[in-house]
Amino acid sequence: AIYTQIIGYVILYFLIFGMSATVEFANFKKQIRNKTAILTGVALQFVFLPLLGFAVVKLLDLDEILGTTLLIVTSSPGGSYSNWWCSIFNADLALSVTMTAISTLLAMIMLPLNVFIYTNWAYGNDEVDQLNWIGLGITLAVVIFSITNGLIFSALASFKFRQLANKVGNLAGLALIIFSIVAPEGGTTKLIGRPWKFYFAVTLPIVFAMLVATLLSTAANMKKPERA
Repeated sequence: AIYTQIIGYVILYFLIFGMSATVEFANFKKQIRNKTAILTGVALQFVFLPLLGFAVVKLLDLDEILGTTLLIVTSSPGGSYSNWWCSIFNADLALSVTMTAISTLLAMIMLPLNVFIYTNWAYGNDEVDQLNWIGLGITLAVVIFSITNGLIFSALASFKFRQLANKVGNLAGLALIIFSIVAPEGGTTKLIGRPWKFYFAVTLPIVFAMLVATLLSTAANMKKPERA
């Protein structure tokens, strides 16, 4: 239903706005010039993760529906929850927000390109036309708009406002999880009783990606908060 999509976009806005407004603008400007961290993040997001998704598809010999879904997920940008987790676990939130903005912009090209490449390699057909371009475009617009607004408010507002924004972002993060479960679309998602391949397909890319990310960020001599 349209109303559930609108509610989801509103909650998403406040989550990303809250996290972005928490970041001191000076730290954002510093991280946007952090070439090592940004290039490492982009490589992990759009080179290694889609490749890992493809490897899991071939390793588990996934059917076309499950495999294509996994390839789309592993080709997508990190999204807003990465900012939230960085805030909760005291990682480098400024870098996370910077990477979210950059990866969201790059996703407009890299997402369909990776889906085109890997669905052709895996199943011999092109699934790009199956992407929900309208929903994808709206989501990307919400992400960019909320990051921009958050950074503007961060640059102009006081420390107390940034503290308030962080609380708003945390509440929105919890609200989005709850909404995803109770919303009509979320309520029909079946998590129990799936074939064993489903659980391995969901888990393996995450485990492998964390391992590769740790190795690359360590090799790049990045600071520990940046590695998260």
